[in-house]
Amino acid sequence: MRSPLTDHVYGQHASVLPPQDQTRHDGDDIDLAVRTGLYRSMREMRVFEKRAYDLFMKQLVKGTSHLSLGMEAIAAGFGQAMRRDDYTFATYRGHAHTLARGVPMTPVLAELLGRANGLLGGKGGSMHLTSVEHGMMGSYAIIGAHLTIANGAAWSAQYRGSGQVAVCFFGDGTTNIGAFHEALNYAAVYKLPVVFVCENNMYMEYTSIFDITAVERPAADRASAYGLEPVLIDGNDADEVYLAAGRALDRARAGDGPSLIEAVTYRHGGHSRADPGKYRPSDEVEAWKAYDPLDVYRDRLIRLGVSADELLAIDAEVLAAVDTATQEAIAGDLPAPESAFTDLWADGGWSWRN
Repeated sequence: MRSPLTDHVYGQHASVLPPQDQTRHDGDDIDLAVRTGLYRSMREMRVFEKRAYDLFMKQLVKGTSHLSLGMEAIAAGFGQAMRRDDYTFATYRGHAHTLARGVPMTPVLAELLGRANGLLGGKGGSMHLTSVEHGMMGSYAIIGAHLTIANGAAWSAQYRGSGQVAVCFFGDGTTNIGAFHEALNYAAVYKLPVVFVCENNMYMEYTSIFDITAVERPAADRASAYGLEPVLIDGNDADEVYLAAGRALDRARAGDGPSLIEAVTYRHGGHSRADPGKYRPSDEVEAWKAYDPLDVYRDRLIRLGVSADELLAIDAEVLAAVDTATQEAIAGDLPAPESAFTDLWADGGWSWRN
C-alpha cells in the first residue's frame, strides 16, 4: 500500500515532502467519536511535550529527553486502534506512546522530573517509561533492542492463544541495525502476532536516512525480503495511521503473521533538546511544519461538522489536565536514598551479593 508522499531532492540530499491533498480521508468510514478521540489524544501529546520542554528549560527535568512534537499522529492512531491488553514497545522517544496507552500524565511527568511519585519512582526517567498495567512494555534506549523483545511478547500471546498483539515502534535508523533484520525474519518464519512500525522522521539523529541507505524507503522497501507486503503510509495523518493500524492488528489476530509499516513523519525540533537541527534544509522544515498533524486533523474535523467551539473546549480541558499534572509532579518528593537499593535483582535487594 502506497501513500501519496512526494519525493524531492535538495542538492545531494534526498527527502520526502508531505502530500498536497489533505481531504483524501474525509470520506473514510470512521466513527466521529473515534475521530474526536484521536484529536484529543494528539492534543494531549502536543501540550504535554511542550510542557516537558518548558520544565527542562527551568532545569526541572532530569537527564535528557527526546520529544515527539510533530509526530503525534502515529502514537494516537495506534493507541485508538489497539486493544487494551495489546503490548506497546517504544524507543527512547516514548512519551507520546505512553500517553496513548492511557497512562496518566502526572506519573509520566513526575518521572521526567525524577520524583518519587513518578511512573518508575523517579529512577527511570524519560528514556525508560514503562507501565505493564497499561500494556506499555517499555521505552528502550538501545537502538533496535526492543524488536526482538516484542517478538517474545508476541510469541507468548501466540502460545497462550490470547489474541494479543505486540506493536513495536522504532526510528528509521533502526532499519540499518542487525536486530531489525533478525526480528523481521524470525517473526515472519513463526507468523508471530506482531506489528513493526517504523516512525520514519527521515533523520538518524543528525544524518539523513536517505544518505546512507541503499533503498529509497528504509522499511517498506525491505518488507518483501521477509515475505511481507510493503506498507508506506502518511504518518502525519491520524486517520491513515488508524486505518493501517486496524488492518495490521486484524491480520495479526487472525493468525496471518506480522506486518511492517513505514509511517513517514517529521519531528519539529532536533533529535534532542541539545540539537538545533540546523542540518535540515529550511524549506523542508517549513513544508513539514505547514503539514502539522494537529492542524490537518482540526481542519478535517471542522469539514466533517465538528464545531470550532467543541475543539476549543477539548483544547482547554487538555491544558487544564497538563497544568494539574505539572503541579502534582512538581509537588512530588525526591526519591529516598535507600530506594537506590531496590529493583536491582529478582528478590528486590542487593545484600545477598555480600
